[in-house]
Amino acid sequence: MNVKQYAYRVIWSEEDQEFIGLCAEFPSLSWLDEDQEKALQGIVALVRDTVADMRANGESTPAPLALQKYSGKFILRTTPELHRELTMQAAETGISLNRLVNSRLTERRI
Repeated sequence: MNVKQYAYRVIWSEEDQEFIGLCAEFPSLSWLDEDQEKALQGIVALVRDTVADMRANGESTPAPLALQKYSGKFILRTTPELHRELTMQAAETGISLNRLVNSRLTERRI
């Protein structure tokens, strides 16, 4: 498996005054560097070393998020009060609860 298939990102840390390289599949790993590109290179190298170590010890490695299949369905638990409020809003606007919630989630993408 190519470790470059994992989901990486680099963010600025005001606290550290450096860039932080992160990998979604390995949330406990990070790499700090003053240079943004070096932060990315650092986290990729750290993940590569971690994967090699895990394999050498017979441990399974996480599958890259990009290679996973998604159904488009997930179950959400909420309070009865919010469920009632959303159902009423959906009914008042003449759309399904699913469509209302999907619309709200799409509007608030992170």
